[in-house]
Amino acid sequence: MASASVTTGVANARERGPRFADDPTELVDTSIGNNGDGTTFPGAAAPFGMVQLSPDTQLNKYASYDYAQDTILGFSHTHLSGVGCQTMGNIRFMPTTGAVTSSDPAQYGAKFNHDNETRSPGYYGVKFDNGIKAELSATQRTGQHRYTYPGGSGAENVLIEAGESNGSTYAGDIKVVGNDTVEGWVQGGNFCGETGKERYRVYFSAKFDRKFADFGTWTDGTLTPGEREASRGSKRAGAWLSFDPAKGKQVGSSVGLSYTSVDGARLNREAEQPRSFEKARAGAHDTWQDELNRMRVAGGSTADQRTYYSALYHSLLHPSVGSDVDNRYRGFDDKVHRADAPYYQMFSLWDTYRSQNQLVALLNPDKATDMAKSVLRVYQDGGWLPRWGLGGGETNVMSGDPVTPWVVDLYNRGLLDKRTSRQLFDALWKNVNEVPADQSLFRGRDGNPTYVENGFVGYQNLPGYKYGDSRQAGSATLEYALADCALSTMADGLGYQDKAATLASRCDNFSKLWDTDVTSQGFTGFPVTKNADGSLAGDPDPTQSGAFHEGTAWQYQWLAQQDPKTLFGLMGGQGAAEQRLDKFFDLPTVLTDPAKAASESWVTGAYDYHNNFAFNPNNEPDFHAPWMYAWTGAPWKTSAVLRAMRTLFTDSVYGMPGNDDLGSTSSLLVFAMAGIFEAQPGSAKYIVSAPMFEKVEIRPEHGRRISIEAPGADASKLQYVSSVDTRKGKLRQSWLSHEDLLRSGTEKVKLSDRPTSWGTGVAPPAMAQD
Repeated sequence: MASASVTTGVANARERGPRFADDPTELVDTSIGNNGDGTTFPGAAAPFGMVQLSPDTQLNKYASYDYAQDTILGFSHTHLSGVGCQTMGNIRFMPTTGAVTSSDPAQYGAKFNHDNETRSPGYYGVKFDNGIKAELSATQRTGQHRYTYPGGSGAENVLIEAGESNGSTYAGDIKVVGNDTVEGWVQGGNFCGETGKERYRVYFSAKFDRKFADFGTWTDGTLTPGEREASRGSKRAGAWLSFDPAKGKQVGSSVGLSYTSVDGARLNREAEQPRSFEKARAGAHDTWQDELNRMRVAGGSTADQRTYYSALYHSLLHPSVGSDVDNRYRGFDDKVHRADAPYYQMFSLWDTYRSQNQLVALLNPDKATDMAKSVLRVYQDGGWLPRWGLGGGETNVMSGDPVTPWVVDLYNRGLLDKRTSRQLFDALWKNVNEVPADQSLFRGRDGNPTYVENGFVGYQNLPGYKYGDSRQAGSATLEYALADCALSTMADGLGYQDKAATLASRCDNFSKLWDTDVTSQGFTGFPVTKNADGSLAGDPDPTQSGAFHEGTAWQYQWLAQQDPKTLFGLMGGQGAAEQRLDKFFDLPTVLTDPAKAASESWVTGAYDYHNNFAFNPNNEPDFHAPWMYAWTGAPWKTSAVLRAMRTLFTDSVYGMPGNDDLGSTSSLLVFAMAGIFEAQPGSAKYIVSAPMFEKVEIRPEHGRRISIEAPGADASKLQYVSSVDTRKGKLRQSWLSHEDLLRSGTEKVKLSDRPTSWGTGVAPPAMAQD
């Protein structure tokens, strides 16, 4: 890895040591993860925006764009970043020339070369092999298009597909309005290969900067010139618009989206439409520059900074604004409501509660508060809390109870007012003790009947339901215990002492699955899955996935971070737990060849989480595992493991080791490289490790600047913390509360190339109280 520091800008001339980049957007490559592993998209979006305007190279797979493809089918306005299955990809535009003869994107799609792509935060451009140049930008609720056509190619067309998306759609309508506007909607909502789910309707209003010379519509494969309206048949509904080439080579369009109505889409467009495409591009750039400067870094190699800033960019795309500019939104009851603040949707909570939620809360506390209030509105409108909310509907995918630590984390950071806190607690209390009477929309914690009675989820293979907690009973029990323990701290803070005691008594429910007869890799005792009567369910081999969701008992055994003391006691004590961690990470190889350990000893495939005992940094259940060393008295080992993990992330297209899952994997890297991470979701406490940059500067919205200085920090070398000085004096423990971090001012971290005893005097506090 190169050792030269990134140095830019006269404005930084008086800085000592490495300099912060003048424009961090220049260090972002939106193509990182544009494949079947990362499943990100390269197109234009604003931070947390409703619109993600991006090219589609394939349908019915991932984020619609695969870097290995050479044909673009069009540019759709909605995408989810990093989801490991097909969804969204709605309202697709495509520029063409000549006669319009087909509604099939396989026929009108255009070849392209990556050398002719231009990508940056808030902008995407490509010149097709046929000579058409397409450029995209975005505001929060609009997509901005500019197409430049080659001379002598005949009619200049824009094709709009409103009936076919990346995944199944059920209905769509499109209407040509006057001589410069097209409006319509599409009904969709399938997720991860399922069928029959209509979770949202997205509306659009597109206004062009030139008048139509001709137009027509299609239903499925039937094209009707001059027709103004079309509805989806069995597959497609669209319109084409032709422009006179004698009147110019460029065509621009501003497209407003809405989840409430066409009127809402029109309102959003009129409110946010910039005066020109260039102003749209400049505005998107400036917004992203501000966001990326909230947590800027200096030092390291160019590759380090490109990898870091690209991860930070991907961390701030979701959740997405779901309300119109007047704060009207469509709720989970399919009715339109008005909020008193922006309403957010697209909550991938099983993924984001472990890392991305904490990053958003640190950098954008106001938005995090609005997101929590949005989750409360889901409850108020729909009657239950979400697990994985897609638009205005619940997918019920994944397992456990992610919404609880997600909310508690914001509460323990002081981001929720008393009224909102009490309302959310009531919703969470219902969630952790009951199940929905009608599970057709929300399944809730469907393992609660056996869990509340016995302290563990009894295994049951529910027919026709892939993600039931009773089917994933092993991991669901561990997730429930963490959630209940987190909620006990919120109950205590609100003065609900009886409820706090009840919840705290569940903190160690993971121990009820512990089987001392199970051995593996020379270690004894692992969590197993049980039937409701307490008998063993299935094969107890901890290297087999069984009823552990996207993982094994070897990987999930660490998901008891709310009470490491009790967990380590089950393992035979602190020393035995540390040896087990060493085996898990292959620490001897980490210390001699970090890259080899990461690439050969750990789980490396994005979907290879089944049937393995090693660390899987590609999937969320293991995210916190490197920091468990802080409780064994060896926090230096965390720094070593994180340096090894860093090698799996690169500044190339294939540089994201697993699905990004709406910024979760990227947020893990951001925190790891900065040297802080909240290993106990809901605790609002960070564990400190060796930073990978010489300077990290955090600028929370409306908050004080936080500086972390680590002279000589180098991600390519094994380095360990030897001391930390803060405004309040030396930090001798390996952790900081969120409040202490915000007040820390400048932290000066001294690094050593040899393991140290720093941070071993006092273990981080556990959420479970003795």
